[in-house]
Amino acid sequence: MTTYGHPGHDRSPAAVDHPTAVAAETARFVATVKNADLATPVPTCPGWTLADLVKHTGSVQRWFSALMRARIQEPPRTREVDLRLPEREDGYAGWLDESATVAADTFAATDLSLPMWAWGVDQHTRFWARRMLFETLLHRADAELALGLRPAIDRTVAVDGIDEFLVNLPLATFFAPKVANLRGPDRTIGFRATDGDDGWLVRLRPDGFGLDGTRPATDTVVPAGTADAIVRGTAADLLLLVYGRLPHAAEVFTVEGDEQLLAHWFANSAF
Repeated sequence: MTTYGHPGHDRSPAAVDHPTAVAAETARFVATVKNADLATPVPTCPGWTLADLVKHTGSVQRWFSALMRARIQEPPRTREVDLRLPEREDGYAGWLDESATVAADTFAATDLSLPMWAWGVDQHTRFWARRMLFETLLHRADAELALGLRPAIDRTVAVDGIDEFLVNLPLATFFAPKVANLRGPDRTIGFRATDGDDGWLVRLRPDGFGLDGTRPATDTVVPAGTADAIVRGTAADLLLLVYGRLPHAAEVFTVEGDEQLLAHWFANSAF
């Protein structure tokens, strides 16, 4: 799939320390589920319970850590890793906390600028630290939503997460095949943060899609009234939107333009 704009550019804000943020997000996740009923369903991950959510997140942290330690140079042939998962679910919160320690030890022993294989744009070990952060953050938010809580997300981290999602999405077809449907006759979708100057313009063309322009937003990135569809909201809400945790029809968003185009985007961009 062809990408447009500047997909090779590292758009990650220097202000986001991904290893530190992974630790902080995991601590919040652990605190959220520590005294919760792990049989609680997770509406944003249909078919999952809190126990499934915790197991998945800790497993991802341990698997990504193993990939980073090996600094693999080609796609892995297996996802097997020693999870050390406790037999009883009442040990899951502590196990997730230990998973973050495994990740922290890996970060401390790893030069994040070293080249390695990654499924996304950035072919360096830092890709996996950044990916781990947003796996952890989104599933922390899933846990909070399942318990009737409103997730709080740092604005700078949210901006980084939207960048990370949109830059890498064109390369996600091997595990999200519907992404291949995200094409069109030169159609544009804008996402604009209302709590800062950040914005993103996605251009769909007949052979693929990608980001057009750079962040922070300017009138040349998401020109008023010129994108075929624009969604405006806070950076935190836009992050939950692009990951499918909030619908674009939610009251927290202002939507303009082609509703069918937005419906097509959100029906095929699930990650």
